[in-house]
Amino acid sequence: MKHIATIGSAALLGSMGVLVMSTITGCSQQQEQEAQNRFLVIEQQPNGKYIVVEEMPTEGPSRAIIRERDEDGRVVERFMNEDEMRTLAEQEYQKVQNGQSELNQEPSSSPGMGLAGTILAVAAGSLMGNMIGNALMGNRNFQKHSNSVNKSAYHKSASSRKSASKSSSKKSFFGGSKKSSSSGRSFFGG
Repeated sequence: MKHIATIGSAALLGSMGVLVMSTITGCSQQQEQEAQNRFLVIEQQPNGKYIVVEEMPTEGPSRAIIRERDEDGRVVERFMNEDEMRTLAEQEYQKVQNGQSELNQEPSSSPGMGLAGTILAVAAGSLMGNMIGNALMGNRNFQKHSNSVNKSAYHKSASSRKSASKSSSKKSFFGGSKKSSSSGRSFFGG
């Protein structure tokens, strides 16, 4: 009998180890995705401001295609590499620090922002590092602008995943929800 109990304990510990490792791996993968480089398609609106119409994670450096209208009204596309994007984002970040950026104010009723503000709102973490990206995300107006200028399907999908995980019932370490059972006891959170 004692031998069977030892096997059961070992199996339980082995299962717990696998669960802990998968949880740790999942967390590190989520952090990697948040800091992942971006490929953006940014489009100028009739009001002269910009919004992101396409976004996708990329293995290579961050880059963007900027769609603007020329003086004849034709759509012209230009390429922006990571260094150009970073330069604009850094300039806009300095404006944020000085309180002179659109990102410091409530979003207006018309969609979009300036090009530098749009780039910073969408790709701050991948261009300037997670510390700056996280600091900006703590700013309520920054979050509103970030959501208002990013109209890509990727952003909508990622936002809905984040809000669903925040609004779902609190999960215990072992995946069960924190609801009390009929007996008032639970076994490993289930």
